[in-house]
Amino acid sequence: MLFLPTFLLLALLPLILCTEDFYKLLGIDKSASERDIKKAYRTLSKKYHPDKNPGDETAKQKFVSIADAYDALSDPASRRIYDQYGHEGLAQHRQQGGAGGQHHDPFDLFSRFFGGSGHFGHSSNQRRGHDMEVHVSVPLRDFYTGHTHDFAVEKQQICEECEGSGSADGKVETCSVCDGAGRVVQKHMLAPGIFQQLQMQCEKCGGKGKQIVKACAVCGGKRVVRRKSSYVLDVEKGMPKGARVVYENEGDESPDWVAGDLVVVVGEKEAELGSEEEERVDGAFMRRKGRELFWKEVLSLREAWMGGWTRNLTHLDGHVVQLGRERGAVVQPGMVDVLKDEGMPTWMNEREEHEEDFGRLNVEYAVVLPDQMEKPMEKEFWALWEKWRRKNGVDLGKDSGRPEGKVRDEL
Repeated sequence: MLFLPTFLLLALLPLILCTEDFYKLLGIDKSASERDIKKAYRTLSKKYHPDKNPGDETAKQKFVSIADAYDALSDPASRRIYDQYGHEGLAQHRQQGGAGGQHHDPFDLFSRFFGGSGHFGHSSNQRRGHDMEVHVSVPLRDFYTGHTHDFAVEKQQICEECEGSGSADGKVETCSVCDGAGRVVQKHMLAPGIFQQLQMQCEKCGGKGKQIVKACAVCGGKRVVRRKSSYVLDVEKGMPKGARVVYENEGDESPDWVAGDLVVVVGEKEAELGSEEEERVDGAFMRRKGRELFWKEVLSLREAWMGGWTRNLTHLDGHVVQLGRERGAVVQPGMVDVLKDEGMPTWMNEREEHEEDFGRLNVEYAVVLPDQMEKPMEKEFWALWEKWRRKNGVDLGKDSGRPEGKVRDEL
């Protein structure tokens, strides 16, 4: 037969036109596990979903191609054929009705992962699940340098074994109590000869109108399971404390609704000296307020009074900030040095508000006085002070501005 039937040509057309390798399309290696394939599909199907790219035909075709790639690679039999014979072999396999070879509606496939009808649920007639909120705390250093963190969240997921049907064999029958209506009418006697009819949800099928013949062994017919999912949090340079990172449609899943969002609130960990060399820096104990950093440096009496000292302060990324005073320069307790461009980096989302790439580092000085002095040192210091006081005419009592005279006896 020289010509294939028209309907067969139409069925094979997507495969003939799709020359891109399925593995490259999903961005995975040929050794990718089933979990890797599902993870790639979840990410890419949301990225190229037509609801998120209205009017973009390229994104729409990409969405369809991604679904086709998942169909082929998620089934072990069709994946083996594709690996060995490529697109042509898979086309023949599908033509013969082989396992895993059928084209699924890409929106049906999307709904198996995210619930609902295969759309994002932003329209008024599309039910959407609640958003989930979790808190992840990271050290100040990661806000300064930028870092990625792996974290896991336990949430409700559509059962992969039964694909959200709740049935082990896919068989579902009409409820024998409500005849598929999902509701039943019950009579209540209010008084002799007076009855009231109430429409109530069918208890047997839970209002669904259908019953599962054989429940799924994994979810027990509930259609959903609770399981941990892993995510990667990208902490950007200069990101503010309390920033909210949204993972679209990664909330609790159900076949009855489109999954809501997973919202991660990024907090700051309590300061601690890390175990790694790069974490053992002074900056770990800096305090932050917006783009400003704050540090308290402790000086001895000699340093504060006579100067002639330097200190190397290791910043959050390990670079050194040098503090110091020349000899004779006095530092008063509570004095603050403001160092430009040594604060937090400007977050990319706030570039328009700030011209500088970095904020400021505020160094406050605290002076520690000795608890006691050795007698010889005290005598020398006292003699030196008295000599200076007499020479300059200093009288601490008079110069203080306090009233003179005896203290009144209260008794």
